[in-house]
Amino acid sequence: MPNEILSRGVTRRAVLGGMAGAAALSLAGRAFAAGGEAPALAQLVKDGKLPPLAERLPKKPMVVTPYEKVGTYGGSLRRGLRGSSDHNGILRMVGNQSLVRWNLDFTAVQPNLAERWEVSEDATQFTFHLIEGVRWSDGHPFTSDDVVFAIEDCVKNTELYSATPAQLAVAGKPVTVEKIDDYTVKFTFAAANALYLENLATPLGQHPTLFPKHYCSQFLPKYNPNIEADAKKAGVTSWTELFRSRCGDIEIPTRWGNVDKPTLDPWVVKEPYVGGATRVVMTRNPYFWQVDTEGNQLPYIDEINFGVSQDVESLMLNVISGKIDIQERHISVLANKPTLSQNMQKGDYRLLTLVPSASQQCQIYFNITHKDPAMRKMFADKSFRQALSIGINRPELIDIVYFGQSEPYQAGPRPTHPWYNEKYARQFTEYDADKAGAMLDQAGYKKGGDGFRVRPDGQKVFFSIDVIPTLYPDLVDALELVKTHWAQIGIDMKVNTIERALYYTRGDDNAHDAQVWPGPGGLDPMLDPRDFFAFHPQGSRYAIPWTLWYTSNGARGEEPPESQKKRMKLFDEARSTADLDKRGAVMKQIFDIAAEEFETVGLCLAVGGFGIIRNNLRNVPEKEPDSWSWPNPGPALPQQFTFTS
Repeated sequence: MPNEILSRGVTRRAVLGGMAGAAALSLAGRAFAAGGEAPALAQLVKDGKLPPLAERLPKKPMVVTPYEKVGTYGGSLRRGLRGSSDHNGILRMVGNQSLVRWNLDFTAVQPNLAERWEVSEDATQFTFHLIEGVRWSDGHPFTSDDVVFAIEDCVKNTELYSATPAQLAVAGKPVTVEKIDDYTVKFTFAAANALYLENLATPLGQHPTLFPKHYCSQFLPKYNPNIEADAKKAGVTSWTELFRSRCGDIEIPTRWGNVDKPTLDPWVVKEPYVGGATRVVMTRNPYFWQVDTEGNQLPYIDEINFGVSQDVESLMLNVISGKIDIQERHISVLANKPTLSQNMQKGDYRLLTLVPSASQQCQIYFNITHKDPAMRKMFADKSFRQALSIGINRPELIDIVYFGQSEPYQAGPRPTHPWYNEKYARQFTEYDADKAGAMLDQAGYKKGGDGFRVRPDGQKVFFSIDVIPTLYPDLVDALELVKTHWAQIGIDMKVNTIERALYYTRGDDNAHDAQVWPGPGGLDPMLDPRDFFAFHPQGSRYAIPWTLWYTSNGARGEEPPESQKKRMKLFDEARSTADLDKRGAVMKQIFDIAAEEFETVGLCLAVGGFGIIRNNLRNVPEKEPDSWSWPNPGPALPQQFTFTS
């Protein structure tokens, strides 16, 4: 990448390590001349149904250096989804077209739709210079007006969003986005936001490029006085529902459910992700704004076919029989690895190695803000949580579920991270059923005649833990073992297997007893601090009302205790601190408080994952970070993946 771009538009962060040779991005020089295009598009040009390639590309398009070699056009890439709520499976493959992006190593933020940027010394202002001449998939120009519209008219609309997303708010105030000229926009925050570029590179940073003004404005009252009538005609109850169904959002299925919505992605929806769909098909974007080093327009691959399976077994059969070209999602379970390894020749694939960025394989979030006062009191009792933690036989669980490839762990950065906190990571992980029982006795949870414990109010101690079997089947197995461990100390628990949509609904409504999810923050603690304090409305499942209080600056939700408010204040300080050493010192204070409060219970350190790549699919790195912040495999640039004969 040219030094000019590195000096003005790339930020560095702690190195993940070991994955050199990533596909690189740069801007074409002024003498750029368009190269080749897909044969089907060339035919449309010849037939007068599409403008020539030079008119569809920017004057200086983004140039991608292929990972292995310049590719050839053609082919349908096959990948699997699970059920009707696996929308992030599409996002991870296709939807990485934000203003900036991560490099393959997960070490630097690079230019994307913004070719460069400037940041003020106090980190309150970010000025982005867009690539001139980029077009939406329908040929309409992408300009500063789209970015301003997306934030000022959509994301900051309180009828669409109950609170401004955390990435776009600092000190309780939302960002202000203003147009400088057609290709320059300025983001101004109320206080320093030193982490904004890193957050902008994650999936949750995609809002600035998500809503085309020329299309989505028709679904807002500000631009359409007849919107309520339009909503009624469309068969929905409100204009907000119509907006969501037509324009989607970052993490909802309707993002991929409307074939008419223009996009900046390499492929556009042809067969949508709607209820009952057995597949989702996306075809190449004729106006995609990236080219390879020879000037050939990307993507190389004609279309992506996401087959929708109802169970992992079907996915595995498709992989083994050679019907999937790249897959790690849903099949990356240790129990599957021997089968996948043994069938490499039969399925004609090679293995993909995933480097975990998470800290915890399975984090248990007891609902400390439960609607039932008695349940709330029980879960809020720290000694209750501590007793349940030491009542888990982690060595047995690790041996049986994870084939011995992990170690007991609670939360916090991974052991290799410079901010690693020993107490936070290791406390209450040593199995001691007798001690756990004594602690429960002392806390007032005595055993009844059936051997199970009762609360001080006389009701039986019983709760359910929500888990999504289609997404994390290993967590179901882990919880079943935990259930047997807790039964030995007199605790009755139900493993509540539910679909992902219901999981989120229960959590968002604060209607759950407890839920599980892999604990984040192992290599990216600043980007995903949901376990350290009540930060994320969809992530900090132990106290959703507290997260709403934080993200709304106290306007919604429930006021949290002082220890939470102190961590919220410290995190705001940390993310406004550009100096990495000073930022680390502040974050360590957060980890110390979180360790003392012990709000969540972890099982074991996150283990490395894997996947498969068909042997004829090239330009695919065989080692990638495994992270939501680095939404694999998208940052590896699937637009430059190519098939060989």
